[in-house]
Amino acid sequence: MIGLIWGQARDAAGRPVIGAGGDIPWHVPEDFAHFKRTTAGHPVVMGRLTWESLPKRPLPGRTNIVVSSRGPFGVPDAEADVVPAGSIGEALKIAADAPGGDEIWVIGGSQIYSESLPIADVLKVTEINTEVEGDAFAPEIGAEWSVASSTEWTTSSSGLRYRHLTYRRK
Repeated sequence: MIGLIWGQARDAAGRPVIGAGGDIPWHVPEDFAHFKRTTAGHPVVMGRLTWESLPKRPLPGRTNIVVSSRGPFGVPDAEADVVPAGSIGEALKIAADAPGGDEIWVIGGSQIYSESLPIADVLKVTEINTEVEGDAFAPEIGAEWSVASSTEWTTSSSGLRYRHLTYRRK
């Protein structure tokens, strides 16, 4: 199973923002907990910029696979839970052979999501009910996807309202 997971808010034009200046432009602790529960024990695939934006890296309890066409990206040689890959295809092959590789999670950024969307089985999207400016956007979720489950809108401890949506291919 290949899944994509992200949180998004909307900008003034209605575009799905996932980042701004290499950071997430909102704070919803409950969504971070949802992300951790969903991806724990499974390999995660990300682009170099997403890797560099992580406050603590690697993400513990999962193999971190970093896609970069630029070569080395500052991973210590002794870091066993971090594996470089030159393409999405290579990253997914590595992930399939990693512990928990029956379930692979693509965690960003924009380009990696766009390249992975055509082969994904499931999308887990957290909608944040706020307007933000951003420079990184989620891919368009086309008509080939349908909402399989949705939580009710909930108010975060930070005051923002959010909900979790799971999409599956039709």
